Amino acid sequence: MNQQTYLTPEGAAKLKAELVELTGPRREELSKRLRSAIQMGDLSENADYHKAKEDQAFLEGRILVIEAVLRTAVIVEKTHSDVVTVGSYVTVQEDNFDPETYYLVGVKEADPRNGKISNESPIGRALMDHKVGEVIEAETPGGKLKFKILKIE
Repeated sequence: MNQQTYLTPEGAAKLKAELVELTGPRREELSKRLRSAIQMGDLSENADYHKAKEDQAFLEGRILVIEAVLRTAVIVEKTHSDVVTVGSYVTVQEDNFDPETYYLVGVKEADPRNGKISNESPIGRALMDHKVGEVIEAETPGGKLKFKILKIE
């Protein structure tokens, strides 16, 4: 499975910073916890040791995930395109509701509560490759939604 992941420059920087934190200070802290727990003796009944081992497995798993994402990431630079792409800010309006602006990002950066929607979400997928003035329809879990694209930045 060598699927590409779309990331904005900010998203890539955030993952790189997390990786530095996990492979440096966090790994070192876990290593100290493990050494301390081992020095307590009987490992079979040592809760601190088992918790530290669990935390270590989770940490190493997260490191592997971040490394894989960064290895396959396509960094999407801000483009001045007349069609919606990953990295676009899209202002849309549904019927008589107030216009809303979405930032189209890759799935790893999606944060709908903060206006960041994935290109793989129902609305994101429907917006992709469309132009200002077009009316698009998105099939969402809550039903069909129709939006008019007002602006692409």
